Amino acid sequence: MFQMSEDEFSELVADALDEVPGELLDLLDNVVVLLEDEHPDGLELLGLYEGTPLTDRSDVFGPPILPDTITIYRGPTLRMCADAHQAREEVAITVVHEIAHHFGIDDERLHRLGWG
Repeated sequence: MFQMSEDEFSELVADALDEVPGELLDLLDNVVVLLEDEHPDGLELLGLYEGTPLTDRSDVFGPPILPDTITIYRGPTLRMCADAHQAREEVAITVVHEIAHHFGIDDERLHRLGWG
Protein backbone atom coordinates (compact mmCIF):
# COMPACT_ATOMS: atom_id res chain seq x y z
CA MET A 1 0.00 0.00 0.00
CA PHE A 2 1.23 3.43 -0.95
CA GLN A 3 1.42 5.82 2.02
CA MET A 4 0.08 9.38 1.92
CA SER A 5 -0.94 11.71 4.74
CA GLU A 6 -4.49 12.99 5.14
CA ASP A 7 -3.32 16.46 4.09
CA GLU A 8 -1.61 15.15 0.96
CA PHE A 9 -4.69 13.14 0.03
CA SER A 10 -6.90 16.17 0.65
CA GLU A 11 -4.71 18.11 -1.78
CA LEU A 12 -5.22 15.41 -4.42
CA VAL A 13 -8.99 15.72 -4.04
CA ALA A 14 -8.82 19.52 -4.17
CA ASP A 15 -6.66 19.31 -7.32
CA ALA A 16 -9.15 16.87 -8.89
CA LEU A 17 -12.02 19.25 -8.15
CA ASP A 18 -10.01 22.12 -9.65
CA GLU A 19 -9.74 20.11 -12.88
CA VAL A 20 -13.52 19.77 -13.22
CA PRO A 21 -14.78 22.48 -15.60
CA GLY A 22 -16.30 25.41 -13.75
CA GLU A 23 -19.46 25.22 -15.83
CA LEU A 24 -20.03 21.70 -14.49
CA LEU A 25 -19.22 22.60 -10.89
CA ASP A 26 -21.69 25.48 -11.13
CA LEU A 27 -24.42 22.92 -11.87
CA LEU A 28 -23.78 20.94 -8.68
CA ASP A 29 -26.79 21.53 -6.47
CA ASN A 30 -26.48 21.23 -2.69
CA VAL A 31 -23.50 18.84 -2.67
CA VAL A 32 -20.64 18.56 -0.21
CA VAL A 33 -17.42 16.60 -0.80
CA LEU A 34 -16.11 14.69 2.21
CA LEU A 35 -12.91 12.73 2.80
CA GLU A 36 -12.83 9.62 4.96
CA ASP A 37 -10.17 7.01 5.64
CA GLU A 38 -12.51 4.03 5.28
CA HIS A 39 -16.14 3.25 4.52
CA PRO A 40 -17.90 2.63 7.87
CA ASP A 41 -19.05 -0.84 6.71
CA GLY A 42 -15.56 -1.84 5.60
CA LEU A 43 -16.44 -1.73 1.91
CA GLU A 44 -13.52 -1.20 -0.44
CA LEU A 45 -15.10 1.77 -2.21
CA LEU A 46 -12.97 4.55 -3.64
CA GLY A 47 -15.89 6.96 -3.52
CA LEU A 48 -19.59 7.13 -2.80
CA TYR A 49 -22.36 9.50 -3.89
CA GLU A 50 -25.27 9.67 -1.47
CA GLY A 51 -28.27 11.75 -2.34
CA THR A 52 -30.87 12.30 -4.99
CA PRO A 53 -29.51 12.73 -8.52
CA LEU A 54 -30.68 15.86 -10.30
CA THR A 55 -32.54 13.69 -12.83
CA ASP A 56 -34.68 12.24 -10.00
CA ARG A 57 -35.53 15.47 -8.22
CA SER A 58 -38.80 17.28 -8.46
CA ASP A 59 -39.83 20.75 -7.39
CA VAL A 60 -42.95 19.46 -5.65
CA PHE A 61 -41.33 19.36 -2.23
CA GLY A 62 -38.72 22.06 -2.77
CA PRO A 63 -34.97 21.67 -2.55
CA PRO A 64 -33.46 19.05 -0.25
CA ILE A 65 -32.70 20.31 3.25
CA LEU A 66 -29.52 18.30 3.76
CA PRO A 67 -26.84 18.31 1.09
CA ASP A 68 -26.02 15.32 -1.05
CA THR A 69 -22.58 13.97 -0.23
CA ILE A 70 -19.67 12.73 -2.25
CA THR A 71 -17.24 10.85 -0.04
CA ILE A 72 -13.75 9.96 -1.24
CA TYR A 73 -12.05 7.14 0.69
CA ARG A 74 -8.31 7.40 1.27
CA GLY A 75 -7.56 3.84 2.47
CA PRO A 76 -9.03 1.87 -0.44
CA THR A 77 -7.61 4.35 -2.95
CA LEU A 78 -4.08 4.13 -1.57
CA ARG A 79 -4.24 0.34 -1.23
CA MET A 80 -4.75 0.03 -4.98
CA CYS A 81 -2.03 2.54 -5.91
CA ALA A 82 1.70 2.00 -6.22
CA ASP A 83 2.74 5.65 -6.19
CA ALA A 84 1.61 9.29 -5.99
CA HIS A 85 1.04 9.53 -9.75
CA GLN A 86 -1.35 6.58 -9.75
CA ALA A 87 -3.11 7.96 -6.64
CA ARG A 88 -3.61 11.30 -8.39
CA GLU A 89 -5.14 9.56 -11.41
CA GLU A 90 -7.45 7.36 -9.31
CA VAL A 91 -8.65 10.32 -7.25
CA ALA A 92 -9.38 12.33 -10.40
CA ILE A 93 -11.36 9.44 -11.91
CA THR A 94 -13.25 8.87 -8.65
CA VAL A 95 -14.18 12.54 -8.26
CA VAL A 96 -15.55 12.71 -11.81
CA HIS A 97 -17.32 9.36 -11.33
CA GLU A 98 -19.13 10.51 -8.17
CA ILE A 99 -20.04 13.91 -9.64
CA ALA A 100 -21.52 12.07 -12.61
CA HIS A 101 -23.80 10.16 -10.23
CA HIS A 102 -25.15 13.52 -9.01
CA PHE A 103 -26.17 14.19 -12.62
CA GLY A 104 -27.91 10.81 -12.88
CA ILE A 105 -25.26 8.87 -14.83
CA ASP A 106 -25.16 5.25 -13.67
CA ASP A 107 -22.15 2.96 -13.22
CA GLU A 108 -22.80 1.03 -16.43
CA ARG A 109 -22.68 4.18 -18.54
CA LEU A 110 -19.64 5.50 -16.66
CA HIS A 111 -17.77 2.27 -17.34
CA ARG A 112 -18.63 2.49 -21.04
CA LEU A 113 -17.32 6.08 -21.06
CA GLY A 114 -14.06 5.05 -19.35
CA TRP A 115 -14.85 6.57 -15.95
CA GLY A 116 -15.60 3.31 -14.15
